[in-house]
Amino acid sequence: MSKCSVKATVTGKVQGVWYRRSTQEQALRHGVTGYAKNLPDGRVEVLLCGESGAVNTVIEWLWKGPPGARVTHVELEGVEYRDRDAFVTL
Repeated sequence: MSKCSVKATVTGKVQGVWYRRSTQEQALRHGVTGYAKNLPDGRVEVLLCGESGAVNTVIEWLWKGPPGARVTHVELEGVEYRDRDAFVTL
């Protein structure tokens, strides 16, 4: 199994709807580490690190988000793999 890290920038109604916490729950469920943080412009930045299949599963979920979220775009960028201890919300 190959490991990867992907940074996602999520656009839409993604702040104030438990998006970061729900992303953390999804990541932990799939054994993915990284972080989710609000950006000043209303988007959410997510770093996902782990097995490529698990990372892809969480990426698919990012397009849906929790109830109340309205995701309009997810921009993905492959980044150098980082071995992180946990998934945190910032």
